[in-house]
Amino acid sequence: MFRRILLALSCALLFATIPASADEWNKKTVVTFNRPVELPGVVLPAGKYVFKLLDSPSDRHIVQVFNEDETKLLTTILAIPNYRLEPTSETVMRFGERPEGAPDTLRAWFYPGNTFGQEFVYPKARATMLAKETKVPVLAAPLTPEEQPEELIKAPVETVAPPPEETVVETQKWTEPEPTPVVEPEPAPPAPAPAPAPELPATASPIPLIALAGLSFLTLAAVLKRASNA
Repeated sequence: MFRRILLALSCALLFATIPASADEWNKKTVVTFNRPVELPGVVLPAGKYVFKLLDSPSDRHIVQVFNEDETKLLTTILAIPNYRLEPTSETVMRFGERPEGAPDTLRAWFYPGNTFGQEFVYPKARATMLAKETKVPVLAAPLTPEEQPEELIKAPVETVAPPPEETVVETQKWTEPEPTPVVEPEPAPPAPAPAPAPELPATASPIPLIALAGLSFLTLAAVLKRASNA
């Protein structure tokens, strides 16, 4: 914010020194603008103009702006004192920083050799827009082009501050995560049935058994025969 204010003031001083002639009593100053300039309630095209202070006992000042030959009053402006540390030998006009292509906005007028000048008060709606554009405070009052000087002096003046700078925070849209599918395990295959015990091959022959039985009978017969002869 402070850097922006310094930049605006530097810009103002760059275009502020304008060739002019002046009159000490009413601060009459003839100024030549080489580009369009915005004042409270009016935009003046490039050209030559006359600035004067209206005689007023108030601590506020009324500035009147005329065409070059002072045959037409172009606007009447409410102003309050604006002080500076060092006076200059030339007329100094301070402008607010504006977007490229927009008319310069006249903020203050300093008469040669004076440490105080006139800071212009803008209508409330316009002051709010200027404060937003220039990022610096602007004096404002509920003014319309119809006010007379005595009404301007009584108008309540306030300072319109620029809106706070916005901080951009990147946000991401939250989306509900998709449900994770549940995978059921496949059933285990059934255990195989136990294999039947293998049968032994029939390798023995019944013939030896028959022979043995026959031999037993023969032996038994011989024994019985011997017993009967005895």
